[in-house]
Amino acid sequence: MRRLLLILALLAAATAAATPPARPEHKPYVRWWWLGSAVDAEGLDRNLAEFARKGIGGMEITPIYGVRGNEANDLAYLSPAWMEAYKHTVARAAELGLQVDMNNGTGWPFGGPWVTTAHSAQKYILETRRLSTGERLDGPLLPGEEKQRPVAQLQALQAVSGDRRIDLLPCVGSDGSLDWQAPEGEWTLYALWAGRTFQKVKRAAPGGEGLVLNHYNRAAVEHYLARFDEAFGAFGAAAAPWPDTFFNDSFEVYGSSWDTTLLEQFERDHGYRLQDFLPEFAAAGADERSARVVHDYRQTLADMLLHNFTETWTAWAHARGVRIRNQAHGSPGNIFDFYAAVDIPECESFGRTEFDIPGLRPDPAAKRSDADPAVLKFASSAAHVTGKRLTSCETLTWLTEHFRTSLARCKPEIDQILASGVNHVYFHGAPYSPADTPFPGWLFYASINLSPTATLWRDAEGMLAYVARCQKFLQAGTPDNDVLLYIPMDDIGDAQRGKNLLLFDIHKMDRTMPGLKRTMNAIVRGGYDADYVSDRYVQRLRVEKGTLVTEAGTRYKALVLPACRLIPHETLAKVLRLARQGATVVFLERYPEDVAGLARLESRRKALRKLTRQLPAADFGALAEHRFGRGRLLTGSDLPELLAATGAANEPLKAAGCQLVRRNGEAGGKCYFLWLTGAPTLDGWHEIGTAADQVIITDPLTGRRGKAASRPTGRGTTEIYLQLEPGQSLLLETRTDAAADTPAWRYAGAAGPAIEGRGWQLSFPESEPTVTETFQLDGPRTWNDLTPELADLCGTGRYSALFDVADPAAADSWVLDLGAVCESARVRVNGHEAGIAWSVPFRLEVGRWLRAGENRIEIDVTNLPANLIAAYDRRGVEWRKFKDANIVSAQNGPLDTSAWPSEPSGLGSAVKLIPVTTKNIR
Repeated sequence: MRRLLLILALLAAATAAATPPARPEHKPYVRWWWLGSAVDAEGLDRNLAEFARKGIGGMEITPIYGVRGNEANDLAYLSPAWMEAYKHTVARAAELGLQVDMNNGTGWPFGGPWVTTAHSAQKYILETRRLSTGERLDGPLLPGEEKQRPVAQLQALQAVSGDRRIDLLPCVGSDGSLDWQAPEGEWTLYALWAGRTFQKVKRAAPGGEGLVLNHYNRAAVEHYLARFDEAFGAFGAAAAPWPDTFFNDSFEVYGSSWDTTLLEQFERDHGYRLQDFLPEFAAAGADERSARVVHDYRQTLADMLLHNFTETWTAWAHARGVRIRNQAHGSPGNIFDFYAAVDIPECESFGRTEFDIPGLRPDPAAKRSDADPAVLKFASSAAHVTGKRLTSCETLTWLTEHFRTSLARCKPEIDQILASGVNHVYFHGAPYSPADTPFPGWLFYASINLSPTATLWRDAEGMLAYVARCQKFLQAGTPDNDVLLYIPMDDIGDAQRGKNLLLFDIHKMDRTMPGLKRTMNAIVRGGYDADYVSDRYVQRLRVEKGTLVTEAGTRYKALVLPACRLIPHETLAKVLRLARQGATVVFLERYPEDVAGLARLESRRKALRKLTRQLPAADFGALAEHRFGRGRLLTGSDLPELLAATGAANEPLKAAGCQLVRRNGEAGGKCYFLWLTGAPTLDGWHEIGTAADQVIITDPLTGRRGKAASRPTGRGTTEIYLQLEPGQSLLLETRTDAAADTPAWRYAGAAGPAIEGRGWQLSFPESEPTVTETFQLDGPRTWNDLTPELADLCGTGRYSALFDVADPAAADSWVLDLGAVCESARVRVNGHEAGIAWSVPFRLEVGRWLRAGENRIEIDVTNLPANLIAAYDRRGVEWRKFKDANIVSAQNGPLDTSAWPSEPSGLGSAVKLIPVTTKNIR
């Protein structure tokens, strides 16, 4: 059966470059690590030229720690010498058509030597003291932690005994002494200080070392950014080489929970004083009253981060003509709002996902993936709702262990990212490395390494061209997700008790919002698609002819409220107002019944009760539709049934094993990116959830296009004939015109008898160590099997063989099936470049270069560097020479490769030349 379904063979013509994208952003970008910022003009030119040659569209410069023994070449961050190197980079990149982005700091998070203690990250310190009748505090009131004493500022002091509470802050002297004698009873003193985290910049570069910024304080943020004005201002206003985009890594400001202005802001926000409720604050949500106080604290903290950091930073950049790209995950609040506030929301792919794709070899040492589509969608949703053209992703961080990344392993992870709404990939990353640096070059402590020093770089243009085709396709048009899924932040927060500071870390979403993740994944797996929406952005929705419309003009058929007990009354009021105006609103499993927070509790509860009394009676055991004004409310517990009732378009391809994203095309119709996540193979008629006269298929691996065999279903959808093997992807465009200028898509039919080569040889044009011998083989074999010396080799092995073809015209197409490739291959047929086989299944269409009789086929296979690095460690070769994190393993410990088993290298199975006929579909 599989020989009859050589789909990729016909779909995958040689990986030739497509028409150059119109914008650099169509191509993938890379995070460019500057180790020690030890760069020079020659090295910058060489690296930039390589990026441009291979198909990178831009770089984000992030300086980090340096290389041992190379201190003389380090450049201090933002120094005149550093700025000159940066300016040279911008100028040379412009000549090459590359875009330059810049981290607004070194390493992460923002901070540096110009961040004084007064502007550094703060945390609250809440401690208790016990006094009995007549007792006084012995000595000054100071925090228990010694290092906090010189910097901590006492902000609140409350004495509590039963129902009695006394504000003691006026009784504290400038030296910390407390002029107060305990009245009758047992008293607990709650002391609240504004302390400091003392966190320093992680992985800082020279000149970037120092304290981390207080992100909650506007004055501190403005002081931090003024250093960049000073550095860029040295060039003069007209000549300042501002980057295209400034970047901020995920919010990893550990333990930062406070600002000295928070008590004042809290009172403005909520109408009561937090310092009057210190016992409840200290209880960290242990009971309902405490949970309500903690909710209000979290809300104020989140708003301070949004307004004082994110919006302040964005406004500063816009005033200089620069965009902002931000990773919001990790923030202490609704990350949707933080993503929505910037120009380019960026999510993160971290670790590996298990896919059922034959021929895809996993790396068991790698981390389990956090790239769950339900998490990735926070960034893409914010972009869709607010009309941002790009959603970016830090891509393939820790996909595998160091030295074990193959291009084939990258593709399904990238495909999952793209199917989640991302359309702008940033590889993580590419360390700058001087030309004379021996193997393995300069390295960042985390994988992957997508740079000219990596073996996968040799064939990387195959993958980079693939991503560029996908991104160009996905950056066009507009989003077309049918449903908005409300983020029930009050319920999410209420479930997280026992701590006051709640950070939405990408690695902990299973614990912080498991219910919401399950709901989003159920929507997607059920054949639908959704974008998240927050309370803030629900308020900005309007209704047009029964459709929900955002400020940016993005349209949705329904708003889904997942099961939640708590909701702001303002949100429910807006939801019901939208329904009265004609919208469809889904209540899943229950109605909300209470509000969170302590501020104005009774008045808000009264307002919510007034609203809930307007809701129709529902038992939620079965789907029910309730007319509500000009709109309708749907209630029930069966999510697929509810979604079907909204009129959302179902995509049956998801049930067939595909992940996909659908968009509105620029010229009308719909655009689909889809990929098959695993077995079984698809070969037959499959339905898409839209009507179309024609469907155009594009193979993003090659750029080949054609009209699909299609037919209407009579129910507003279309069937198309699809052939897909696990791991393959396609781009679909629906048309209402005849698309007469597009040829028919060629489908793979019957396969004839395969031809195997003779006279196999293996040589090594590029390798470390150098190999000069040519090996005679009886057929393809991995080179590990030939001699012990080759088992440790890193490089490219050239297989050569003769294939006898009586009549190339006897078949509609000829497919070269390379079988098991470790890890990527370049193919030449009779001296002609036939393409790069870099993803499974490893096949290329080669018929155009065949001739009658004898055909020489050469296959250059490049392996992983894992075997060589393991040999280095066994021999004691010192290649780890980096400061700070001097290479760690995927499990966060020291990286010891000496016990690694030998990875197969080269060709691991028979190579077959297969004649294929075209299948006519009617």
